[in-house]
Amino acid sequence: MAAYIIVEIETTDEALMAEYRKHTPGLVAKFGGRFIVRGGKMRTLEGDWKPSRVVVLEFPSYEAAEKFYDSDDYKPVLAMRVKAGRSKAILVDGHSG
Repeated sequence: MAAYIIVEIETTDEALMAEYRKHTPGLVAKFGGRFIVRGGKMRTLEGDWKPSRVVVLEFPSYEAAEKFYDSDDYKPVLAMRVKAGRSKAILVDGHSG
């Protein structure tokens, strides 16, 4: 069953975030993942949630997503994103039915 990493990002250092974005596609693919959403037009439908940017990654399984996020390969890249802005991230199992 697929799993998703959903990230809300507010960038404060555009140059560093651009560098981060150079490294993520290859790493995501290495762990069997792909980008489903990478920014784009948004509309708040309920509540007062108004994120600056949302990214959604799909992985073939919850375990694959964990391996990506916890990997030694991703740690230095993640550090760039954390330094380049403020973010919130969750990992969620997909729906099987």
